[in-house]
Amino acid sequence: MINFNKIVQRLWTKWWKVIFKEDIFDIIDPEKKPEYASKLDKYIYQLKASGVIINLKSGVYIVPDEQDKKLNKIDLIDKYYMKLLKKYITSHVWSMYYISGRKALEIHMKNLEISDKIFIVNRTLNKKIKIWNLEIIFKTISGNDIAGKKINMFSKFQNYSITKTIDDIDFKVSNIELSLLESALVNDVDSGIPVDLLNKAIKKYWSIMNADVFNEIAKYKYVMSFNRLKEISKPINTELYKLFLDIIKKNGGLFIGESVRGI
Repeated sequence: MINFNKIVQRLWTKWWKVIFKEDIFDIIDPEKKPEYASKLDKYIYQLKASGVIINLKSGVYIVPDEQDKKLNKIDLIDKYYMKLLKKYITSHVWSMYYISGRKALEIHMKNLEISDKIFIVNRTLNKKIKIWNLEIIFKTISGNDIAGKKINMFSKFQNYSITKTIDDIDFKVSNIELSLLESALVNDVDSGIPVDLLNKAIKKYWSIMNADVFNEIAKYKYVMSFNRLKEISKPINTELYKLFLDIIKKNGGLFIGESVRGI
């Protein structure tokens, strides 16, 4: 186990980074011997008291620069949110994920503001992490195969994710077609359907949307989303409207006008 000064020196190499409690234990003792675990909280208390780390929430810290020390906790979370998000994603599901739904579509639309809730689709984990009034929600996704059997859809839908760089950090994000369908489905009863966002996305991207991608996804999920998008796209682009209508016919959807459903 190394002494306190060496711990500080190693942490100083991690300026502007988010670290977890276990990262500090790795520095103190890479072997994580049980007899040293009891000293971890003592060292963390000293590190906080010395201003070497700042606590964002239980077990989560940043290694601040001098400017950071002048910021309140809310502003610190704003500044470090993307690094914190990537840290949680990497530690929980590594690279087997994609950001889904409304936030994914907002990213395509160049809206990089922090969302109250962000959904991380992955193969196995269902978990909610709260950071003050923000939520990172890990979720699995299921659908029916061609035979009607319920299956985990991650292995199929991860092929419809792309990489987007935000604040010099790479994130996997559902592509424009999948994020459009995800956003047209009610994921959160508090938020509802973002009709204005869907309208803008269709107007901007309709000419490059891939019909094959829509047809492939429709085999497994999102018939209700196609029905909503059919109504939204009708006054925007006839070709897209007809595509959605044809997909609904092939996959047994209903033809109820979304104005009836409050859209």
